Amino acid sequence: MHKKIKLNDKFASNTFFKKLSFTNKRIITLNTMTNLLILLQVTAQKALADTIATAAIKEAKMTYWDLASKGGWIMLPIAILSVVAVYIFFDRFFIIRKAARTDLDFMNKIRDYIHDAKIDSALTLCQSTDMPVARMVEKGIKRIGRPLKEIEESIEIVGKFEVYKLEKNLTILGVIAGIAPMFGFIGTIAGVIKIFYNISLADNISIGLIAGGLYQKMITSAFGLSVGIIAFIGYHWLNVMIERVVHTLESNAMNFIDLLQEPTK
Repeated sequence: MHKKIKLNDKFASNTFFKKLSFTNKRIITLNTMTNLLILLQVTAQKALADTIATAAIKEAKMTYWDLASKGGWIMLPIAILSVVAVYIFFDRFFIIRKAARTDLDFMNKIRDYIHDAKIDSALTLCQSTDMPVARMVEKGIKRIGRPLKEIEESIEIVGKFEVYKLEKNLTILGVIAGIAPMFGFIGTIAGVIKIFYNISLADNISIGLIAGGLYQKMITSAFGLSVGIIAFIGYHWLNVMIERVVHTLESNAMNFIDLLQEPTK
């Protein structure tokens, strides 16, 4: 009986150690898997960080010239239009601003000369003053002695020529505002054609095939619209400035006509 109990105890003891050994193996296996998962997670995070850093470096290195070069040949006419638009805007801007300058003493001196019958002095003052209003008044002074209607018409004709000179090349700026986006849309169409052409050759759809077409499509549209918007704003801005100059010329012309009528009052 005692011997049987001892055998049972020995069997139980062996079973317990076997279970303990199996449990330890499972724990070791779980720890190994956990460490492996942690290692994979760290590796993935590091790879993702490296990818983001590489993409950021590439993005930081990409310049406007790099973007423009990916737009294709259509970027050349858009670039030419942008240069012409900028040149016309600044050329007209400084000329119109110069014409908009007003000399408050100019009309006062003209009035004094006319009242004192110093016509030659008034003409000399007009010829030495580089302003549109001075050229208009000069034409009116040269017509003194003729009917007032004729003087008004001669001043009006000179005023129209002065405004015409201010508006020189302004129409070109308006045309650029309209056709620059169209060139961008041509690039868009060319990009779409390139996408479908590449797909038809490869008989599948992938980012690598359509990337070039997307670059061309979006870059040309963006640059074309940008040039068009700048030209559009510049065109209307200059027109507003010219309207102010025209208002000033009309006001001074009426003051001169009133000045000629003063002695007859």
